[in-house]
Amino acid sequence: MPEVSKYTGEYFPSKRVRFIAINDLVDRDYLDFDPDEDMLMDFKNMFNGFYPKDISKKVRSTFRSKQNNGQFIGAFASYGYVKSALDHNKLEIDPYAADIVRRIFAMYTKGIGQNTIAKILNEEGVPCPSEYKKQCGLNYHNSNRLDGTSYWTYSTIRNILRNEIYTGSMVQNKSFRHMCKKNAISLPRQKWIVVENTHTPVIDWETWDKVQSLLKRNTRQTGLTNNVHLFAGYLKCGDCGRAMVKIKRGGRILFNCGSYNRYGKEFCTIHSITEEELEEIILEDLNLIIRSVQDIKKIAAEENQRQNRTHFDSLGDISKYQAEIERLKKRKERAYEDYADGLITKDEYRQYRDKYQRQIAAAGAAIEKMNRHKERMPDDNPWMERLLRHREFHHLDRDMVVEMLSMIYVYEDNTIKIVYNFSEELEAFRDRETGEAPDLS
Repeated sequence: MPEVSKYTGEYFPSKRVRFIAINDLVDRDYLDFDPDEDMLMDFKNMFNGFYPKDISKKVRSTFRSKQNNGQFIGAFASYGYVKSALDHNKLEIDPYAADIVRRIFAMYTKGIGQNTIAKILNEEGVPCPSEYKKQCGLNYHNSNRLDGTSYWTYSTIRNILRNEIYTGSMVQNKSFRHMCKKNAISLPRQKWIVVENTHTPVIDWETWDKVQSLLKRNTRQTGLTNNVHLFAGYLKCGDCGRAMVKIKRGGRILFNCGSYNRYGKEFCTIHSITEEELEEIILEDLNLIIRSVQDIKKIAAEENQRQNRTHFDSLGDISKYQAEIERLKKRKERAYEDYADGLITKDEYRQYRDKYQRQIAAAGAAIEKMNRHKERMPDDNPWMERLLRHREFHHLDRDMVVEMLSMIYVYEDNTIKIVYNFSEELEAFRDRETGEAPDLS
């Protein structure tokens, strides 16, 4: 390497340092100078520099292969899990921590803000993830946490709510670290290695989808003793697009346009509506939807069949992927035979092998996804299940709003536009129905 040559050829002689390399049988005083020996040392240093790079490449390739197979390669499991005692590449649920994770997700879906959740856990004396790992005897240190910080924070709660590993999916390769760099570089989502159904989930998919939807909304933090408002994050002015603000007046709750409330009538008008009026309109509309569906079970079955056909049209037949896997395996075997016969180099063989292995893993993941889709098909319409359970709604709660609604737009002419999470599906149903369906706007 250039640095080594600089030391042996310039620095050591200038400092009158005797240089000894036992493995290379070199013992040279600072006054000695042999051009042939120096050239030989330069070649050896060059090849020695290649060795750690080659080792690093092999180690990284091994780790990547394990990640593609859904094996956990981290030093510490995410909070809520522990590494299996029989296989450290597998995750098992930690009952105590998993209950805390479920509670965090439950509190957030009920409208409790992330700061408030952290305060509640701190007041109850629940150890934060880093402290809990230390209590379990793990030599864990969070490099992102300030020294002396041993409590729950907003960022801790947010990281848990965003951690897809709680759905039973192994999510790895989210960052990359160079050998000479201290800090890791975050990778984009398309570079992540995600393998589903590798371990027992802590959070079901319905709860996960609810939370991710809520995280995208700009809802206001609530106090420790107050619940989040029923429509927080779901009300917008239909004309300017700004979020509506809650106003308490004379013991009643009403909503006004945020632009009007902050900047005055020059920017927008008041768009005022009371909480009671809004809840009554939504309840009436939901019940009208239910009454308009003459045979809900039949429509649900038709929708499942439609989704099934659409899904398999887009992903292809399972047998197609199985045949592709067999074809790739044969190509992988032929590549090894070519390498053994000296037709290709070792590096070329590794490139072919890694390429085929990635393609085999992708085909296998597609097969698993199709099989899971078939198993989960009856559960793919939670809104339909709820309609089947509650043939009529008598009151609204926060869970119902999160599950059913996407957004509510309030216009100055006293019209309301309700966008449901199932608006597109409902529109398709309406096209098939002969009777009159409700107008979602």
